[in-house]
Amino acid sequence: MTENTRDWHHRIAIVEDDPNVREHFIEIVSDEDGLDLAGVAPNLAKAREILAQKPDLVLLDIGLPDGSGLDFIPEIRETSDTKILIVTSFGDRETVVTAIRSGADGYLLKDSSVSQILDGIEATLNGGAPVSAAAAVYLLDRLRKEKVPTMEQVEGEDAGLTPREVELLELFAKGQSYKEAARSLGISPLTVGNHVKSIYRKLAVHSRGEAVYEAMKTGQLKL
Repeated sequence: MTENTRDWHHRIAIVEDDPNVREHFIEIVSDEDGLDLAGVAPNLAKAREILAQKPDLVLLDIGLPDGSGLDFIPEIRETSDTKILIVTSFGDRETVVTAIRSGADGYLLKDSSVSQILDGIEATLNGGAPVSAAAAVYLLDRLRKEKVPTMEQVEGEDAGLTPREVELLELFAKGQSYKEAARSLGISPLTVGNHVKSIYRKLAVHSRGEAVYEAMKTGQLKL
């Protein structure tokens, strides 16, 4: 993000054990109008305390001294509506896929620029699923190697998405928010919310990033 003109006000938590990286993230959040620090944690134990304050979004590292940030994702999903943006140095295939399937909303690498991180925060808060280019390559490569069921198999299951739901996921995959997707499809944000609930139920997921992944995996979404 490069301009301080965006209409938002959100509380951001930072979970990062490296003091230099942690300070870098603190500066990014503190210097941006509309963003407030909800708390800073160097480990999972402190992160759980901060989660009780219900931040709007958490910048979550994976390699922490008392555990993995990947294990913290389900805890966040079960106890709050906090958005989860992974910012880590782990860019291998398994970690990227596991994070998205666990419910992370986005996945950025630590070498991302300040503007990329701020754009990622904004996209995540608006319902998008930002993913670093390198991580996206790993994700798509993994999907190509997985067995994709035929459309006949998909249609025979209750989990089949409607054409409108597929259109909506395509827009989310492009980073559009609820409001932007509503405008693109000519429907109300409330209707978008109803479609999202249906998508989550059919795919048994809890985030848009996870929904996009599962829809691609089952061959119902092709980007």
